[in-house]
Amino acid sequence: MGRLTTHVLDTARGVPGAGIQVDLFRVDVDRHLLKTIRTNADGRGDGPLLEGEAFERGQYELVFHAGDYFGAAGMTLPEPRFVDQVVLRFGIADPEAHYHVPLLVSPWSYTTYRGS
Repeated sequence: MGRLTTHVLDTARGVPGAGIQVDLFRVDVDRHLLKTIRTNADGRGDGPLLEGEAFERGQYELVFHAGDYFGAAGMTLPEPRFVDQVVLRFGIADPEAHYHVPLLVSPWSYTTYRGS
């Protein structure tokens, strides 16, 4: 059964990105909010963001509220923040597969990839 998961790593401090708000949107003609989570102590969601019948072919967007996370961690950041909300738009082609979308983030950079 297909599913969508995520994981956030704080590369500035070398720890999991715990407590980060992550919004999941379906992007068709319009943009529809499907779910909002906060990452757990391991920087992961407590379960899949999408799975089963809700996990369909299409375009999706994850929005990671990284700037709020770094601000709450007491880091001194410029205004406006260089990295604030990280928006990742991606496609689901195979609804039977596992799509894992990790985010490695600091106040100055981020990277992602399709994980396993």
